[in-house]
This record gives sequence, C-alpha cells and structure tokens, in this order.
Amino acid sequence: MKRTITCLLLLALLTVGIGPALAALDAPAQAHQPFLLDEGVIIESHRVNVEIGDQVATTRIEQVFYNDSARIAEGTYVFPLPAGAAVSNLVMWVDGKPIEARILDAGEARAIYDEIVRQMRDPALLEYVGAGAIQASVFPIQPFSKVRIEIEYGQLLPVEDGLVRYVYPLRTDHLTRRPVERLSISVSVRSNDPISTIYSPTHPVAISRDGQYAFRAGYEGGYVRPDGDFALYYGLAREEISANLLSYRESAYEDGFFTLLITPPVSADSERIVAKDVIIVLDQSGSMHGEKWDQAREAVKFVLNNLNRRDRFNLVVFSTGYRVFAEDMQSVSAAAEAKEWIAGLEALGGTDIDGALREAMRLADRERPTVILFLTDGLATEGETDTTAILDNVERAARPNVRIFTFGVGDDVDTLLLDQLHQAFRGAGTYVRLGQRIDEEVSSLYNKISAPVLTNVRLEVDGVRAEEMFPAAPLPDLFAGTQLIITGRYRDGGPATVRLVGELDGERKVYTYEVRFRERAGGEVFIPRLWATRKIGALLNAIRLHGEDPELVDSIIRLSIRYGIITPYTSFLITEDDIFTQQGREEAQMLFEAEADASFAAPSGGAAVDAAQTTANLAGAEAPVAAPTMTFRDETAAPGDAEKYAAAGGQPLRYVGDRTFVWRDGVWMDTRYDADTMTPHQVAFLSDAYFALLDLDPQIGEFLALGERVLFVWEGQAYEIVPE
Repeated sequence: MKRTITCLLLLALLTVGIGPALAALDAPAQAHQPFLLDEGVIIESHRVNVEIGDQVATTRIEQVFYNDSARIAEGTYVFPLPAGAAVSNLVMWVDGKPIEARILDAGEARAIYDEIVRQMRDPALLEYVGAGAIQASVFPIQPFSKVRIEIEYGQLLPVEDGLVRYVYPLRTDHLTRRPVERLSISVSVRSNDPISTIYSPTHPVAISRDGQYAFRAGYEGGYVRPDGDFALYYGLAREEISANLLSYRESAYEDGFFTLLITPPVSADSERIVAKDVIIVLDQSGSMHGEKWDQAREAVKFVLNNLNRRDRFNLVVFSTGYRVFAEDMQSVSAAAEAKEWIAGLEALGGTDIDGALREAMRLADRERPTVILFLTDGLATEGETDTTAILDNVERAARPNVRIFTFGVGDDVDTLLLDQLHQAFRGAGTYVRLGQRIDEEVSSLYNKISAPVLTNVRLEVDGVRAEEMFPAAPLPDLFAGTQLIITGRYRDGGPATVRLVGELDGERKVYTYEVRFRERAGGEVFIPRLWATRKIGALLNAIRLHGEDPELVDSIIRLSIRYGIITPYTSFLITEDDIFTQQGREEAQMLFEAEADASFAAPSGGAAVDAAQTTANLAGAEAPVAAPTMTFRDETAAPGDAEKYAAAGGQPLRYVGDRTFVWRDGVWMDTRYDADTMTPHQVAFLSDAYFALLDLDPQIGEFLALGERVLFVWEGQAYEIVPE
C-alpha cells in the first residue's frame, strides 16, 4: 500500500505506510493509540546550516531517518516551505543522488494538504495553509535501513526597520511524541553594514561575533520535541547606539504590543567608556570559611585585574564589624597591593551588613558613577539586623550615582534585602547556589558591566502613547557588548520619535530614532507573550517583596490564562478543570494565593531563593516563557496527570500565534473562550464547512492543525470542531 509522506521539516516520514499504525493515527482524539513514528521511522538527526550574506540566505538541511520496522516505507515527500520564502535555487539529494523535485505554489500546496487531511484524518498540515511546498518521490526505505535527505534553498531576507529576520519553520511537536535524537541549527552571517542587535525570541542561542560585520549563532539539542519555529533577528547599525522596534497588533481596534531592542557598540574605545568607581563589599564572616572564601577572593582578583584605565576602586570586608583596604578611592596602580591584602585575610566572625554598606556609601564619590558589588552568604547578625532599617540606612546615605549589584551565596541569605537593594539602585541580583562557583558568577556579571557607555538612561516616545513598559523606569545603565530589551503596550500606532537620553562622563547625550508602530493587525506574534511574561514577573515580585494585593492577584490570574504563562504559582491554568468559567477563575485565585503564601512567607531558605530567582527570570525574560511538557517520569506530576495529558502528547498547553490552547477532556480549548457568555457554533470535522473555515483567514488553519477536537474564538464567535 502506498501512502503520501508529509514532511514538516523534521518529520519527513510522518505518514509513511507502516501497516495498521496509520489507521490509528487520529490525534489528538485517538492519540492514546501508538503514534506512527513510535512504530517505525526514527528521526536520527536533523541538521540545519544557514549562510546569510548581505541578506541572501542559503539554507542547507540534512535529515537522517531510520526505518525500525520490518515493513517497507514508501510514498511521496512533501516539504512545506517557510512562509513567504522566495526560493532562488533548490537542490535535493537522497543518499548522495540528485532527485527531481517540484516547487508548488501556495494554491497547489493547499490542494495537496486538503487531500492528505481528508485521507489521513490528520489536520497537522493545515498549519501551513498559505505557504508553498516542495514535492518529490524519494522512497521506499527498506526495513531496518537509513535514508539521508539533503535540501538546499535560497531566499532574500528583507530589511524592516533596520532588522533582518530569518525564520526556519521548525514547529512539529504536535505531530509525534517521539523526540529528535540530534538537532542542530547553525547560522553564519556576514554583512557590508555593521551588525548591532542579535536576538532570538524562540531559542537559546550561543553567539560568537567576528568583529562588527559577522557573527555565528548556534542551537543544539538532544532528544527534543520542537514546539515552535526558529527565529533569528539581527540589526544593521545606523547609530553609535542602535534601536530597533518590533510591534504587534491583533486588530486595529485594540492596543498593540512592542519590543524595543537597544544595542550599544560591541566594544568601545577606552576614552569613550565612562570612568567609574568600583567598591567591592565582601562577606568575611565565619560561614564563608573554606572553598567559598577562596572563590570569593578569586572573584575580587578578577575584578581588580579587569578595571579600566581610568577606573578607581576600594574594598570593604565585613564580619563582626568591617574593614576597608584604603580610606579613599584608589587608582588602578594600587590593584596589586589590594590583591595581596585580600589574600592575607581569613573568614571568621559575625555578619555586619549594615555597617559595611554604610561605609561603602561613605566612600562613594558624588561626581563619578559608582558600582558596588555586594556579596554575602548569610543574614545580618551584628549591628543593625532589621531588614527594613538596613534598607532605610542605605537609602539615606546613598548618592544618586550609585548602582548596587548583589550576590547571594547559598540559601541562608536575606532575599528581601538583596532584591530590594539592587532594584532600588538600578543594578541586578545573582544567586550562587550549591555547585556553582562564586568567582565564575561574579566575573560573568562584571564582564557585562565593566564598560558603561551611557548612564542615567531614560526613554522618551513622541507621536504614539507607549505605556506599561518593562523594565519599568528607572532603566539600567547601558554597557558595551550588552543589549537592553524593553517591552510595552501602545495606542493607535503610526510614526513616532524615540529618544534615548542619558549621560556620558557628566555630559547629557540624546540619541533619536524615527520608528513606526504597526497600525493594522499583524506583526511578530511572540511580543504579547513576552510582555505578559515580564509583567507577571514584575507583579509576582511586588507581591513577594511587599505582600498580596487583590488587584495584583487578579491581574496575574487574567494574564496567565490569556497568554498561557505557566509558573510554579500559576499552574492553575493546567490543573483547574473549570478555568473557562467565572467560578473556575475564582478557584484559580484561591490556588494562587495558597501557593504564593507558601512560597513567599520566609525571606531566606531554599524556597525563598527559588522564588527570588523565578520572579527575576520572568521579569527580565528575553523570550516568552516556554509551554510546559509533562514527562511523567518523576514525582512532580500529580496523580492522574499521565492519563489526563497522554492524549495531548504530554503537553497540556500549546501556543498558536498569540493564542493559548489548553487540553480539556479531549478538546483543545482557546483561553479566550468564556463558557459563561459564549455559545459555540459546531462544525463537523472534515465537513465542507470545516474546510470553508480555512478560507476566512490562514491563521484558522493553525488552530485546526491542533487536532480533531478544537474550540476556538474568531471575531467574537466561538467555533467547536466536533467528530463527523
């Protein structure tokens, strides 16, 4: 029997004819049956190499499949192209031999997709409605044999608002439970213009720059199930400090979302780096004795070795009382003496945090930007020990040019003190947990902040009303080689002027950018979820530091449901069965309050440090939070979860564009659905009305691709796909 073989980039053998397993493929309604790829074809590897030269991208794909069954797999290969790809050349090989392939336009591809869906009762290909495809005959694959497929295609990447965007349609997790054994994506870019921003909102990529005009970005994974396309942006520098705007609107009648990428130069001339003072405040108490103290002293040496030529420094160590290296700030020439001094100190005594911080504030020079690196492994036990009083003392003694960066070592630290310190003084906080090295964490952060290029930063927007921005003002200083990502909401849209205002060596600097906020529906779909991730992080942090507030709790509940943000405190979205009703949302509020009370009750301890890290990661996220996957291989899953989510492939929640769908009783339900106010219009699966829905908008195809049972909202009307 010959079957059509669909390829969604990774799963090139999804519909291979492997006997009775095909008849069982009816996901998600009958997904409790064995998946096809579990029965036969194994995806051994998928490698993607992309070369981009002056916006012309050449993508080379190598896929290796293994037929792990006793049956011959044969059929036709259909490869959906990236949406909007203008293929300039196409090369296709199978096991080293060239084969004839045909490029289908969107209309031809749609006809093939519809036919496959009707025959196979598998709507997965509907996600690609509106895109072209490549079609070729490349099979059979003999039993217990491999086949290697290689594809090469080229496309021109346009520049929009100074950004070049490359997308690789990787999302295939909804087609099989079986992971890809080896997955890698490598992107190499060369440009005639200097490159500023490099940003992936979808995957954690390692970036290696080769000067101003080239870079490499890479992602690798083993036994992974991709749940989204791979996207990479890079900016073409037009200013000393670049700013690139991305925006999104669901409709012209709703407020939009934006992401602003602000990128200082990769490196700065030593004369243009702001001269700064560095004060290291180091815990010397007895609890630091041993390996922690050795690593802490190595961290101090690293900082002293990496001071800029015009920097100054001093050291404050504290235990029962405090000591200073010098009575005033020292030039770089004294660094060697300071290293000898710190090497001769031993860790013993109590913990006088208040005295040490007040001494650091006394040393700070009003005329120079001052960075305080504050490292401690415990609670205050000497001098003033009340957290509120310590904060008050520091704020009274502080100068406006001071920035505090905190390092909490271990779980016995006062997280409320540390987090309020770095938030009040425009710094950042790091927690060094068991197994992590203190010197590595300190050196990593100091490398990022060693070269300030703009201080006292603020953002001004004229022409469009921008609001609810994260991070909220005051903004952090800008450092060479780093990137500041700001997300927010906006009204109306249209042309606007963005001004970045700050100081360089005491002089006011203004950088002006002409941008355009999207006025019509469309844009980058990741932006709303990134904004919601950061806002939930900020709200959770406010509750953690200052206590519960009904308005904050209500906002977290609504944002979590609408955008599918799952955290340890908002897991009600996948555990509360009745979340689509008012009663269910009230239940969710009680669940959240109980979880937050338990997690935020103590200022120190493992749970407190976990909470501090979780909220900080959300508030400063550079990409939207990922959808959860229930593996059921450990003790974290609740009783019954395995059976509840097995039919969803272990995924109780999925993102489609800017929508969130939750698995409920065999149905993928849009979180925009309100059971109290909406009456769904039922449409039979594979009926004429079902395919007519696809003609309303290509995005509906992405909803239908989830499976046979889907409930979604479109222009205020709920539609429910039901069995034939």
